[in-house]
Amino acid sequence: MQRIICLCLLFGWINTADAQDIVILAKEADNAERQLKEPEALAKYKQILVLEPNQIKYLVKAAELEVAIGGREKDEKNKRLLFESAMAYAQRALAIDPNNADANYAMATVSGKMTDLDIENKKIVAYVKEVKQYADKALSINPNHARANYTLGKWHYEMVTLSGIKKAAVKLFYGGLPNGDLDKAILYMEKCRTLEPYFVTNQLDLAKAYKESRQPAKAIEVLEKLVKMPNRSFNDIAMKAEGAKILASLQ
Repeated sequence: MQRIICLCLLFGWINTADAQDIVILAKEADNAERQLKEPEALAKYKQILVLEPNQIKYLVKAAELEVAIGGREKDEKNKRLLFESAMAYAQRALAIDPNNADANYAMATVSGKMTDLDIENKKIVAYVKEVKQYADKALSINPNHARANYTLGKWHYEMVTLSGIKKAAVKLFYGGLPNGDLDKAILYMEKCRTLEPYFVTNQLDLAKAYKESRQPAKAIEVLEKLVKMPNRSFNDIAMKAEGAKILASLQ
């Protein structure tokens, strides 16, 4: 009996220590993100997932950071590895809870990035379908999920503006281009802007959507705010610079 009590106390102490470690690691990861040190933040989230593999919050964080880092990777092999790793995290999150809005958003986001890889046309089309499927599911669970609103808005924007090989692939294997709608793209991105006003990625694509829909005054209004925003991710720096170029071309 005494041995059982000792074992229970030991396991309780281990669980408490793990919980304390997770709190510390999460704070360190958050601090690293604030300092735009994304690889360091990702390493911390990976440590958390060793201790607690089923934490959807941190699986989604890891997927987002793998995508962010992979998006600026020049080497195609490394890009692929990062995106595939992001997909694995998103799939794990979805397997834990298929009705979790964050998990569905992560799947939509990573599926969108997978279309940027040099893959066969059927896979491109499958990922295009998955972006909408999972973004729709995320918003059916939580209509106020800011980044799911952005992701669905981005999907509509890209279906209108697709060009080149990707457009040909989608037309061929999708049975024609999906019903992308610039008005819907703007609607979803404007909702994201309301919910998460400092999400630079959304602001830049919203301005592009306004420009594409021949509403330059609204594009300028968005871009003037965009260029003054604080950098909350490493990629914000490049996106704000791109926004500044578009703004200059419109004035």
